Amino acid sequence: MQPVVYTKIPRLDPALIERAKKINVADLHEGLGPIIGRQCLMQPQMRGLFQTARICGPAITSFNFPGDNLMLHAAFRVAEPGDILVVSNGGSPHGAMWGEMATYYSRIRKLGGALIDGAARDSLQVCEAGFPVFASHISVSYPGKRGPGAVNIPIVVAGVTVNPGDLVVGDADGVIVIPPGHIETAIVNAEARMAKEAGLKRRLDEGLNMYDAMGLEAAFKAAGIVEIEGTWNGR
Repeated sequence: MQPVVYTKIPRLDPALIERAKKINVADLHEGLGPIIGRQCLMQPQMRGLFQTARICGPAITSFNFPGDNLMLHAAFRVAEPGDILVVSNGGSPHGAMWGEMATYYSRIRKLGGALIDGAARDSLQVCEAGFPVFASHISVSYPGKRGPGAVNIPIVVAGVTVNPGDLVVGDADGVIVIPPGHIETAIVNAEARMAKEAGLKRRLDEGLNMYDAMGLEAAFKAAGIVEIEGTWNGR
């Protein structure tokens, strides 16, 4: 396959992106339901380089040959402010695809963050810059710039297929990638879950115990839980 760069991606409704920015990955994950939610959740080795790193925006995808990051620079040419660069070499730790200079340039371009399925380096400088970067490896291994690769094609990243324009959301708990057709459902359900938990917190603040506040009596009975007044050894 000849190296190729597609310059455009399907663009999401900016209002949906802004709503998603206020929602945690855990709530969006549950908002998608048990099947779609698991399909959209990346493997746990994809972590932020610092605890408060958070990304939320449309995916610009970049597939790179292991040990190379030429197609990252091709992705820079088509990315717009707020976009998330989703960069993969198949998950290899060889040839760091991201570092201090990529971070510096991304801040100038006002990009929304980077997701690296492979190695990142200069992790201290990235953290000091405060630019949100997620990666599956950290290694100083030096990358080449020869190609081949592609930009804005579907790629598999940490176990999830990412299409150009998908909504990428990452925080301290992990990363989820939501196809456009599922975004509104995920947000609506997540917002409802957040409102429910806010009500639960109010009841707990009022002194109610967790068992009653969550209405767990039926679940305890269904699970066959038996409560015995005493210690396990009868003492």
